[in-house]
Amino acid sequence: MTWRYQFFEALATLKYYQRRTLVTILSLAWGVTCFVILMSYGDGFGFALTKAFQAVGQDLVIMFGGQTSEQAGGLRAGRKVQIEFDDAAAIREAVPLVGAISPETYRGVRAIHGSREKDSGLRGVLPEYGVIRNMTVVDGRWITPEDNSGQHRVAVLGAKVAKELFAGSPPVGEEITLNGIRFTVIGLLESKLQIANYNRPDNECIFIPYGSYGVFGDKRSPMFLVWMPVSGAMRVEAVKQVRAKMAEIHRFAPNDEKAVEIMAFSQFMTIIDGMTLAVKLLLGFVGALTLAIGGVGLANIMLASVIDRTREIGMMKALGSFRRQVLRQFLIEASLIVGAGGALGIGLGAVVTWLVGSMPFLGPLFKDESGAGSIDLHVSVPAILISTAVLLFVGLVAGMIPALKASRLDPIKALHYE
Repeated sequence: MTWRYQFFEALATLKYYQRRTLVTILSLAWGVTCFVILMSYGDGFGFALTKAFQAVGQDLVIMFGGQTSEQAGGLRAGRKVQIEFDDAAAIREAVPLVGAISPETYRGVRAIHGSREKDSGLRGVLPEYGVIRNMTVVDGRWITPEDNSGQHRVAVLGAKVAKELFAGSPPVGEEITLNGIRFTVIGLLESKLQIANYNRPDNECIFIPYGSYGVFGDKRSPMFLVWMPVSGAMRVEAVKQVRAKMAEIHRFAPNDEKAVEIMAFSQFMTIIDGMTLAVKLLLGFVGALTLAIGGVGLANIMLASVIDRTREIGMMKALGSFRRQVLRQFLIEASLIVGAGGALGIGLGAVVTWLVGSMPFLGPLFKDESGAGSIDLHVSVPAILISTAVLLFVGLVAGMIPALKASRLDPIKALHYE
């Protein structure tokens, strides 16, 4: 018997047992649908968590002064190292692996607009800071080099600060006072859902030019230097070169990691990746169990088919059919059922994920109604490939057992089967 003949024979058999076939296809389709939805949720969960973490900065590195732990150049250990404003320019010129760098200083202020007041954080920064920290301006503009060199009293507001000071009205162009000093609002930042920050979330901060910070205090010694490497692959070497340059400027040993603390936020991405992987594995395991249940149903249906067609199998073998041909006949039938169930399941999974669209995740936690922290469901290519692979494995195992049983039947006993 040829493949073509056996294929059409399998179609005829499935059509004859159409009720049984339909139930089996629907059970497999349900398993695939659940698997696709769960995988889509896992992908959306990972994307939302990563986005919330990287809101602090795409590849943020923070550097602040410490205390020497080794003697160097005749200077004693235990000496404090204070970061200076000029260090940023020196690093910018000497370390080409640094993509952007900005000094940053911070303090708490009382912001007032009209009768509204709010305690917020004030950050004095350079224009490059916006790129380093993933700042997105939704109204107005960000700080410019002219604002910094001219020491303009201008401010960019975080989303929560603007909401509490202006109650939804446009803040750009309005005046606010920061500890009694007047500033003009030039920009409004997009609301951030941050699960990583330092000092205070950006939504609760006000950003002013570093050159304008002198009205509040000393700007010669910033609290931090924040920077980003030209690429993630160059991060380790960039940190090494920056530390060496700081050691040259402040005269400490280049291998003294306590003299200047350098913290790359990317090191915490392993935690986020681990959480995402754990959730995906759990959801994948649940989805695989659901598919396995459909596979058990397929095996039962195929075994019942073998029993019902025992005499037919005996006749085929008595007329000269080989064992492999009988095996192949039942495997083709199982494959057709698996293929139909898989196609229907993937289609239903795509429709369901499209109808659901998104699910709340971080929004309620941060009291954000913008939907930025939601889990967006969409059927990805990996989800389809994984579900197909799992389905093929389950279908092969479920179809092989009854196929082997049919191929091993003794033709004489099969013909006398009642």
